[in-house]
Amino acid sequence: MTLKVLEGILIPFIGTALGSACVFFMKKQMNRTVQRALTGFAGGVMTAASIWSLIIPAIEQSEDKGSWAFLPAFIGFWLGILFLLLLDKIIPHLHMNAEKAEGIKSKAKKTTMMVLAVTLHNIPEGMAVGVVFAGLLSGSEQITAGGALALAIGIAIQNFPEGAIISMPLHAEGKSKFKAFSGGALSGAVEPAGALVTVLFAGLFVPAMPYFLSFAAGAMIYVVVEELIPEMSQGEHSNIGVLMFALGFTVMMALDVALG
Repeated sequence: MTLKVLEGILIPFIGTALGSACVFFMKKQMNRTVQRALTGFAGGVMTAASIWSLIIPAIEQSEDKGSWAFLPAFIGFWLGILFLLLLDKIIPHLHMNAEKAEGIKSKAKKTTMMVLAVTLHNIPEGMAVGVVFAGLLSGSEQITAGGALALAIGIAIQNFPEGAIISMPLHAEGKSKFKAFSGGALSGAVEPAGALVTVLFAGLFVPAMPYFLSFAAGAMIYVVVEELIPEMSQGEHSNIGVLMFALGFTVMMALDVALG
């Protein structure tokens, strides 16, 4: 594994940690409208990354199948959706501003389940970065160093507000600033861990790369539709979330095209 690949898979985690550090500089809980805007932005980034960085390369890698080139992406996408659905049903977690926890019943604290909720939707992001860098190491023509870097930077950008969104409420509920920061940062630790495992076993993934790329895309889209879109649309001024979703989508699209 090259140093550049290792740095690449750490970029998203750095974004989460920097966002979590906002708890040291902001005294009050994050404004609800700001939360909605940042959630919309994150959703836009994830959607664009799923399309340009994952689904399109998956289809391009299956061009030898002719008119059936879509099939691996189709199958992988649905497997990703179903995988996240399963995790959603099993892992106890509590979404932001929700009253009722989801998943298997648990006596865990509210703050713990909030961290688990963020960790849950960080899983597909770590997988996405890992699969793309694994494809880069394998020499895939459809995956460039610029494209892999664009995905890592895009996810880091959307992880910044994510880290703040989790650390600020933890502090507001009584956690010390350091513990709130740690909780927010650790929620993103699953990303480099998952990416590292994927890269280390790159040789096993290469033959089925189109499936794994689209699997990560399906998992990310599940998170966007099931969690981020409802959160950005709650209450008044939901148009803020929509506009920020569009901004996140275009920023990620521009990154992928410019760097890829």
